[in-house]
Amino acid sequence: MPEHWQRKKVLVTGAGGFIGSHLVGALVERGAEVRTFVRYNSRGDPGLLRMLDASKTESIELVAGDLRDEDAVRAAVKGCEVVFHLGALISIPYSYKHPAEVVSTNIMGTLNVLLACRDSGVERLVHTSTSEVYGTARVAPIGEDHPLQGQSPYSASKIGADKLAESFSCAYDLPVVTVRPFNTYGPGQSGRAVIPTIITQALCRDVVQLGNLEATRDFTFIEDTVAGFIQAAENQNSLGEVFNLGTGEEIAIGELARRIIKIIGSQAAIETKTLRLRPRKSEVMRLVSDNTRARELLGWQPRVSLEDGLLLTIDWVKKNLHQYRVGQYEF
Repeated sequence: MPEHWQRKKVLVTGAGGFIGSHLVGALVERGAEVRTFVRYNSRGDPGLLRMLDASKTESIELVAGDLRDEDAVRAAVKGCEVVFHLGALISIPYSYKHPAEVVSTNIMGTLNVLLACRDSGVERLVHTSTSEVYGTARVAPIGEDHPLQGQSPYSASKIGADKLAESFSCAYDLPVVTVRPFNTYGPGQSGRAVIPTIITQALCRDVVQLGNLEATRDFTFIEDTVAGFIQAAENQNSLGEVFNLGTGEEIAIGELARRIIKIIGSQAAIETKTLRLRPRKSEVMRLVSDNTRARELLGWQPRVSLEDGLLLTIDWVKKNLHQYRVGQYEF
């Protein structure tokens, strides 16, 4: 529904991140008037927004601030009809070291967005969750009614943020919908994520160092994830709902690494590095989505296979290898 977005005033928080920057590009292509909210830094670095084509960045409004600053958030939301809230501190290893910062950003930052959206009367707020809120699957595939398990400070903070969004839907009739992406990957993703970590090491080294090789994940290509965000904003059936955005297929990290190494044509060995392991009870061993609700209510379905998505991602990384610190553990 491209016409739905023509001249629509949209705010994207966390716009400098991987999913956020791709979402901004897709919204601009659809004719939306996009305001982006990124975390302030003295370098004036807009994050991954810098990788968008100049034809797209020229038309966006860039606002720098901190989600914990209520006034900054209110100013960013003012005048916007649709808000996509992706802003968060997302690193699980970082949350082990700095739980207070992660909780204050992800919970209080989300509260500020909810309050601003309520008071501004926005048409729609799309709130971003994460598959990490489920913890290790008790039943598989994981539906939206699966128990929420805070196995890391990060996942606990996102559970709190999700419940705040739910409460604003119930208490204030805020037109909010929550999307729960599983592991998104694709061109432009940083070395913090597992797929770029594997690709860069396989291209440059004889050994690929990883954490837990047995854990399984449900990998969704970035274009499919972005399509899910947009469809959640367009569809009236989505109000007050939570939607898993995953493929419904899982792969163990060790098998994923072997597949990438084979595609690249490398002979690299795979090695478990203690530094990359989560605490035992914090490790999420299995994530695989049941995306039935998104298929039935949103008409969404993943279209890019893992093989095709990996080929596209490997090609991009090869051309942009200079942007990565190969082999360095990034969190």
